Amino acid sequence: MNIDWQAFVLTAQLAGITTAILLVVATPLAWWLAHSQRPWVGWVEALVALPLVLPPTVMGFYLLLLFSPGGGPGAWWLTLTGQSLNFSFTGLVIASVIYSLPFATQPIQGAFLSVGRGVIEAGATLGASPLDRFFRLVLPLSRRGYLTAAVLVFAHTLGEFGVVLMIGGNIPGETRVVSVALYEAVETLNYGSAHTMAAILLGISFVVLLVVYGLNRRSSFRLGSGV
Repeated sequence: MNIDWQAFVLTAQLAGITTAILLVVATPLAWWLAHSQRPWVGWVEALVALPLVLPPTVMGFYLLLLFSPGGGPGAWWLTLTGQSLNFSFTGLVIASVIYSLPFATQPIQGAFLSVGRGVIEAGATLGASPLDRFFRLVLPLSRRGYLTAAVLVFAHTLGEFGVVLMIGGNIPGETRVVSVALYEAVETLNYGSAHTMAAILLGISFVVLLVVYGLNRRSSFRLGSGV
């Protein structure tokens, strides 16, 4: 039985980097979506949520064109670094960030909305600056949203297939993630390896969800008991 452990390491790196980037990128976006009164907020929300309903291969196809050296961001990146975004780990990261954006933005936006303006206004009356109010009040009260966002993004990136296959292809050690390795094992009738890789992914996903639900329950208990 041949298990591609290199694909597991690459997938974990991709999921970790994507999660870290999105927790930063989604924070100002979620804050703006939660509090902006602009009439076109709904358009931005729809655009952010588009990966939830758009087939992965469709998004992968358009990103493949966008990343191509022929023009746009792909040409700019090639000029800057001398490397193509397509079929590269950097391209996988950017594609994963775009594809997983709603999985980070929506939980954080919901957490910001649950804080309420009353808490923020109370901090303002006590003389706290906007940054102090955000870091001392909003962020601690939104930790469950951030935890949910981190888990959803990480788990979603682990299971990505259509987008990563379109953008990265199947280059061992560079773009070959677990979902692609699993697909190849099934295609070559190597069901033993496919079963093992699928079972490992299933176990990782279950453990991650178990930890998250446990932390959320503990957090809810502390809030309910006033700790």
